[in-house]
Amino acid sequence: MRLKRGAAAEPDANSPSKRVKKTSAAASVEKSVEEAVSEEVSPSKSRRVAKTKVSEPILVAEVQDNPQQKRPKKQAKAQSKEIIEDATSITQVETAVIQEGSDVTKITKVKVTSKVANGTDDKVEAKQKTSSQKQPAKRKSKEEKEAEAMPLKPRTPNLRMFIGSHVSSAGGVQNSVKTALHIGGNAFALFLKSQRKWDNPALKDEHRDEFKNLCGHHNYAADKHVLPHGSYLVNLAQAEADKADQAYACFLDDMKRCDALGIKLYNFHPGNTGPHPRNEAISRIAQQLNKAIKATTHVIPVLETMAGQGNAIGSSFEDLRDIISGVEDKTRVGVCIDTCHIFAAGYDIRTSEAFEKTINSFDEIVGLKYLRAFHMNDSKAPFGSHRDLHQNIGLGFLGLRAFHSIMNEPRFEGLPMILETPSDADNSVWATEIKLLESLIGMDASSEDFLALENDLAARGSAERVKFQEQVDKKAVKEKKKSAGGQKRKRKANEEDSDMTE
Repeated sequence: MRLKRGAAAEPDANSPSKRVKKTSAAASVEKSVEEAVSEEVSPSKSRRVAKTKVSEPILVAEVQDNPQQKRPKKQAKAQSKEIIEDATSITQVETAVIQEGSDVTKITKVKVTSKVANGTDDKVEAKQKTSSQKQPAKRKSKEEKEAEAMPLKPRTPNLRMFIGSHVSSAGGVQNSVKTALHIGGNAFALFLKSQRKWDNPALKDEHRDEFKNLCGHHNYAADKHVLPHGSYLVNLAQAEADKADQAYACFLDDMKRCDALGIKLYNFHPGNTGPHPRNEAISRIAQQLNKAIKATTHVIPVLETMAGQGNAIGSSFEDLRDIISGVEDKTRVGVCIDTCHIFAAGYDIRTSEAFEKTINSFDEIVGLKYLRAFHMNDSKAPFGSHRDLHQNIGLGFLGLRAFHSIMNEPRFEGLPMILETPSDADNSVWATEIKLLESLIGMDASSEDFLALENDLAARGSAERVKFQEQVDKKAVKEKKKSAGGQKRKRKANEEDSDMTE
């Protein structure tokens, strides 16, 4: 049989025959999908192919893939339509091929109009669905793989500031070097093992050797510009003996990994007091540091400044000073200033005057000689909120000017500066922010270029700043009411005591 305008797509002739449901009792009509298709393809002189419009379809057989799948929003269609007519029936076959990603769905509709002897058309509907065939994932070509390995941004040589980000070490510490190179960083941070569990496999010799080889090949000074981050589980202020031993063992394991990798700086969160006095907790931290320093050769534990949430230690410069005072070897202890954390803790660096005041205060209380690194983060939460919420550079409450001050401070030259800002899947945000920070070096803060950049970033982060400011304001009102209620109850209790005394 010759079909007009190309062959019509046919349902699977091998599919099981389905009985169809009659929707009218006017006549007894039973057909199967199988029969409808066989009629369509059987040669007959009385049959013809036409574009005749079918007004009263009495049998609708639908073959469809993925019956539970919602219609995709984006789809590519290929459609065909044929009508076959003979003396007893009119058969209309419609085929559509829909593609969504790697999924291809073929939908075939067969509509048969029966020319019943008594002139009455009975309407019958039937549906049959076939399984979807998922196309295998396309293999990446050599060119595509090479393109993915290419740096998002090239590294900038000969800078006095070493900027990077905290990169993934999934698959082994050696992979962190590749990611740092990919985003154009001149410094980087990493986790030496899983930071969310106590037990971890030992550092593999081949991973150690490849890490050192890659650092050497790509000119990363592991002893200066690599800043691993400690486990979030570790609390060196822990008072309970068993838990304190567990925390120390995890901490020491990281220190020894640094030794093996040729890394000199190791950043960690100091800990929290729990229900115990602050001075006792600080003393325990210093004691644990002394043990770890003696058990390793050259690694310097670096205390990170904290935002001041709960009982966390390290949100004040005095906390850091007191820990350092308890460390026996002062050459092997340091501090990392997290810009978001100190801002949330109440140290302002938004203007050049505020920045100078805060840095001078740090120098007087702790000592700039102990400053070993920076974590470069803007803040989603407002000043003094004690909330640890990192934001992208220039979009938060800190603003771009604070980072301009840091990037142009001669006393910070040579320090690793690590981004921990929100990023996307391919780390392109970090690649862009590294270049943004590098562009601030030597830039005039009163120039039109800087002011335009500052205003643009501030405008982009405006909506989120309003959102978090409202949250902080609501919390402040709630705490004020709670405090007022407590004072009222206290006054009432005092009055009752006074009445009883009289």
